[in-house]
Amino acid sequence: MRMKSTDTASAPLIAEHLTKIYSDKVALDGIDLTIPADHVVGLLGRNGAGKTTLLQLAAGILLPTSGSCRTLGQRSDELDTPQLSHLGLVPQEGRFIEWMTAAQHLDFTASFYPTWDRDLQRRLVEILEVPLAQKIAHLSTGDRQKVGILLGVCHRPALLLLDEPMSSLDPIARARMLDVLLERLRDDGCTVVISSHILNDVEKIVDWVVALDAGRVTENASFDELQESFAEWTLTSTNGGLPAAFTEPFVLSHQGDARQALLRVRTADPEAAARFAATHHAQISVRPLNLDEMFPLLIAQRRDAR
Repeated sequence: MRMKSTDTASAPLIAEHLTKIYSDKVALDGIDLTIPADHVVGLLGRNGAGKTTLLQLAAGILLPTSGSCRTLGQRSDELDTPQLSHLGLVPQEGRFIEWMTAAQHLDFTASFYPTWDRDLQRRLVEILEVPLAQKIAHLSTGDRQKVGILLGVCHRPALLLLDEPMSSLDPIARARMLDVLLERLRDDGCTVVISSHILNDVEKIVDWVVALDAGRVTENASFDELQESFAEWTLTSTNGGLPAAFTEPFVLSHQGDARQALLRVRTADPEAAARFAATHHAQISVRPLNLDEMFPLLIAQRRDAR
């Protein structure tokens, strides 16, 4: 695996005390966040957590209430041609010129980007089966999303922001979309930030995870680190004496009885399971958690702390 840069100076996205308030709703609550370069970042959170707001602030579509956001080295409220030409955005519901065909829309957008890659466009049209001859107004939701993906990636951006880019795609199209993202990363080494509720798909490509809850950052770590620290432990007592509750701070959830218990834990200590089994006179089976299983634990820990 190639080395990843975490140098702040090269970070394509930096938020400092970033706050966004809509009327009486706080969408982002003074977050500090650095997205490292050359990573595929999974931006996770429940509905209303602030994910879309963060991506729109990064793209300069929204202005912060306070604090700042720097995108590709420039304040996001001052983005100009040098930055915008290297920025890709795929919103969940794209805005299109409805009377144009898909082909016309691609040609129109390509005229603004000297780096537009026609070979990449043709390949993606074929892979995603985009109906070029149909007018945008007549496309299905899934096909509109495919056009939006092409508009966001064919100029080969250095930073690609994806807001639920696969929510309307069928499983075959989602798998092909993941292949497209992996190809882009291999060829160009761009930074990708992908917001999605389809965690089983996201898990296949991300190497960094940022989680938001109620406008605050609840997690910002490498996916490898999370995989090494989260686990499910199945305890089987050797003397029928498991306690009704466990006081170890790394135990996040517990269900079971005196003979057997199922625990969700978070610890980076590789010897923790062996010591735990010895302390509680139990045999222990360890299973790592996938991203879908980790997610509620990431959110719950910070909420409990608050």
